[in-house]
Amino acid sequence: MGAYCLALAAHGGYPFGTRSRAVNDLGNQFIPFHARLWDLLHGTTSGDLFFNWSSGYGVPFLADFLTYLMNPFSWLVGLFPRPLVEFPVFLVTLLSIGLGAALMTVFLGRLAPGPGTLRALLSVGYGLCAWVLHDGFADPMWMWGLVSLPMTGIAADWCLRRRRWVAGTALFALAWAGNFYTAAMASLATALVLLVRVVTAGEMPVGERLRVLGRAASMMATALALAAPVLTVTFEASRAAQPAPAWAYPGPPPLLDQLAQLLPGGTGAEELPHIFAGLPALLLVAAFPFVRALPVRVRVGWYVLAVAVAASFVWEPTILLWHGFALPNGSPFRAAFVLSGMVVMMAWLALAHRPRARELAAGAGLVALLAWLCRDRPAVDGATWILPAGGGIALAALIVLTAPRRRAAGAAVRSAATAALTCAVLFGAAQSAYSLLALRDTIAWFRPKTTLSQRALATQEGLAARDDWPRSRTDPGPHEFANNDPLLIGGQGGSYYSSYVPAATARALHRLGAGWYIKGRHTLSLEDPVGRALMGVGSYLAPHHDGGFTAQSARPGPLVSVRHDLRGNGRGAHRTAVPGAPRTPAGTVFARQEQALGARVYEVPALAPAAGAAPLRETTGWALPAGRAPVGAADGKPPGKAADREAPGTTFTARCTPGGTAVWYAPQFAGQVSALGRWTQAIGRRDGITENPVRVLGTVPADGTVPVRFTPDGPQHIPEHPIGCLPPHSLSDAVAALRANGLVKWNTGGHELVAALPPHSSGSALIALPAVPGWGCSVDGGPSRAAGSYAGLLAVPLRPGASRLSCAYTPPGLLPGLAASGAGALTLAAVATAARLRGRRNRSFATPSQTMTIHQVCQNYPAGDGDRAVACPSADTGEKARP
Repeated sequence: MGAYCLALAAHGGYPFGTRSRAVNDLGNQFIPFHARLWDLLHGTTSGDLFFNWSSGYGVPFLADFLTYLMNPFSWLVGLFPRPLVEFPVFLVTLLSIGLGAALMTVFLGRLAPGPGTLRALLSVGYGLCAWVLHDGFADPMWMWGLVSLPMTGIAADWCLRRRRWVAGTALFALAWAGNFYTAAMASLATALVLLVRVVTAGEMPVGERLRVLGRAASMMATALALAAPVLTVTFEASRAAQPAPAWAYPGPPPLLDQLAQLLPGGTGAEELPHIFAGLPALLLVAAFPFVRALPVRVRVGWYVLAVAVAASFVWEPTILLWHGFALPNGSPFRAAFVLSGMVVMMAWLALAHRPRARELAAGAGLVALLAWLCRDRPAVDGATWILPAGGGIALAALIVLTAPRRRAAGAAVRSAATAALTCAVLFGAAQSAYSLLALRDTIAWFRPKTTLSQRALATQEGLAARDDWPRSRTDPGPHEFANNDPLLIGGQGGSYYSSYVPAATARALHRLGAGWYIKGRHTLSLEDPVGRALMGVGSYLAPHHDGGFTAQSARPGPLVSVRHDLRGNGRGAHRTAVPGAPRTPAGTVFARQEQALGARVYEVPALAPAAGAAPLRETTGWALPAGRAPVGAADGKPPGKAADREAPGTTFTARCTPGGTAVWYAPQFAGQVSALGRWTQAIGRRDGITENPVRVLGTVPADGTVPVRFTPDGPQHIPEHPIGCLPPHSLSDAVAALRANGLVKWNTGGHELVAALPPHSSGSALIALPAVPGWGCSVDGGPSRAAGSYAGLLAVPLRPGASRLSCAYTPPGLLPGLAASGAGALTLAAVATAARLRGRRNRSFATPSQTMTIHQVCQNYPAGDGDRAVACPSADTGEKARP
């Protein structure tokens, strides 16, 4: 913990300086989610653990909580003021580092006895391994995996010793509850370590080996049952989530690039499994094959394990195994911390058996050879070559501390060697952390988010002053501070970024004209008048020309409205916006918005090419070429002027009712769209990864002509009908009609909503809420039935004369998970009760790797190094060595 803080302080990083830590998903997801946790703990927000009314216009929350906020250190956020929420998020990382290193210190003592100081110094390399500095720091919930590996290792050791089945099961369950994603990796690694220990156990009978493995299997099964709600809820949420963009594994990186990751301090130009665990650990692992005090089977077994795990990180089938049979959207090496842990375990086994000077020298030679072979790899830079000086100090200290007792130096020299080793470990770990912090600054997409800056806090106060929930929504608008602005600064908007964005939410908002990123895994707020009216947005933040925001008011539709016919597709009783206007083209976003609104409000004019590069008419729209083309007579200007001879992009004209509002929608267009004296930058992509929302162009001029210029970034496509116009009063009249037939009163609390309907209601109730699975509704106290969907929004059939609607949300998978958890708790209680009644205490079973003769004990651990409960014979007595 001290080394990590020292590196941050030297780098000027938060909380020791002004450099923000909120990079990547730390700023976009996890700080906002911790802000949400603060709100829940203090009762200052709508919703509860089941449902989040703030994001995505209403989305489930329990899976987010179980995945992102179950690290026990996350709950410290409630002890700090909300504006300082970044500090407890930092503490999650720092305290996880400390606890993980402390538990590893304990576990190493279970692998082989030895001085706690040396075990702790090796554990520092684990606590600040490359995975922590590359991957874990930005994902506070993953940091629980650093704790889970030694914690499950201790539980597995109890299996080996036939002790504490109940306590071991609780440790496994705690690991899985804290973060199931990394717990799965830690549990798999623990199983492999246990298997190696059992296989290399020498004279252990076969039956005993099988009993150990069976005991571990029963422990794991019961632990999974105890933690079942975490698994069942997140599994159902993941199954219902918007799929991540397709990503193909590019294949294993070059072998030397992988080996270079063993050297502290560097990083590669491409994704690699980051595995270094400090120079002392690397020196000892390199010396591991030469330590003759270790049985050959132990040396072979552990090296085979390490090489097999390293190979499994770069082979696609085993990458899928480590990551729950789903290829990660990002780094495919998120399990690398388990290999760092195994490296530290091997280092301790070597150190506990007191390697001789020549054995350590052989290991140092292998490390020097590795550095030489990897000298030209991207991961080896100037910082890497600073560390060998510390490695030399560590090597000298290890030689002193592992010298046989008959040649051991005095206590003062040993204390000096321990102090030198401690300083080498501390400053070596700090140097590695500092070098990676500096390297991260050079990566453009690691630019920190502003999160809870003074500007964000001022925006939060402004939103709170305008908040009108649950009568209407206050939308923070386009995300600016983080990808989850409604969680960070308040309000009830459409922005939501999570692995659990429901596919129903993403598709419903997309069909109604909202934009998205990551192919729907990050939804955005609706930005057009009709979309805001549909979702009941009464006020919102709009981008200002100076880069700031201005608060704007809108006329919201009712959040619950009674419709007499929801079976149509936008026809039937829908009023016509302009007498004689053509019907809105089917399949367009304008038709879908009208369907949800229940009224015709749009004019959708045909486009006529007017100037610029000539577009190509296609069956689904227009193909726009890149480049410039001569301006034709349609510009109305003499073509001889130099400024007008060429113009970028293509200009279309459309005709609408004067005084109305023109909007555009070309979801996959990338470039500039300019009209009516204003322009917007579009960032859509043809593959749908990023899509634009419906956006306002401006007010239709008095002549009714709307010229729109599309300036593409390369060849682009726009739909056949990208322009829609709202004639004056058309939307306000439609909203007034809805309000005349809207709810009398409604309220939300936690994961429930209650609406008092107009007298004698019939037909269906349409709720301005994406229709996600899990909602059950009852009418006038009747039986609860699953809610339906209309235009992607929640719809509930009403019987004639209905006056009251009650709905509640239950996370899918919760009830089966609770049932399994109850069964696990009963099993645990039964085993504990039976053990108490029998009064039987489990006995330890020591493996040969933990067995030492009296001579070895006395030689390795002289008086003062720890408790010793044996009498040490003199070297010349000839007494037979006993285990």
